[in-house]
Amino acid sequence: MTWLSGVAVLIAACATILGGLLLLIKPKWDWQILRLTISFGAGFMLAAAMLAMIPESLKITNQAPLFFLAGYLTLHFFEHTIVHHFHFGEETHSDAMVNPLAGISSIFGLSMHTLFDGISIGTGFMISTKLGLLIFGAVVLHKIPEGFTISSIMLASGRGRRGALFASSILAFSTILGAVLISFFGHVVRFALPFSAGVTFYIAASDLVPIINEQRSIRLSFSFFAGILVFYLTDLLLSGYLH
Repeated sequence: MTWLSGVAVLIAACATILGGLLLLIKPKWDWQILRLTISFGAGFMLAAAMLAMIPESLKITNQAPLFFLAGYLTLHFFEHTIVHHFHFGEETHSDAMVNPLAGISSIFGLSMHTLFDGISIGTGFMISTKLGLLIFGAVVLHKIPEGFTISSIMLASGRGRRGALFASSILAFSTILGAVLISFFGHVVRFALPFSAGVTFYIAASDLVPIINEQRSIRLSFSFFAGILVFYLTDLLLSGYLH
């Protein structure tokens, strides 16, 4: 793992903890702002998967479509088969108690998700600095809503503020663990990248876009397309400086 990829992973991990802390500091937020952030992140992540990760994957292995599908299905399995369905930033009503087991199962499901986040960042930097930075940008954009989500689930399940902070810390550690693991198994990068592309596509299209579609809001739509445009412009800018 290079110093740059290490810094990127640490920032992504800290963003998850920050999301949890923000909820604990101020329980009542303007959720329209959070939805705008989620919409922008969804567009950026979708563009990252389709315009960068998949094309690079096809360059390094002709089995990229198979591993892309495997990544998509793996995250679906952990989020919807083992763990009950949840949306980023939606479980924020700490006054509505839920089954205490939901907190534990949600930690497990989201920790699998964050493990793949770390793998994605580490894999990107092993292929090129530009790809690593683009994947880092895509990952970090959903980290704060991720911290919001797990902290609110823990509060709603009666775990308290300490439990909420502990849960967000587990997700942060899982992100770091994913990057460390891929650094030790660099020979699987050609399979890890398309797998990570499937995971990234799943988060954008199956986790985040449905949140946008729940409300008929032109601002959310513009935020989503702005995320795609910013990714494209960022890719062009980095291409001019990094090769």
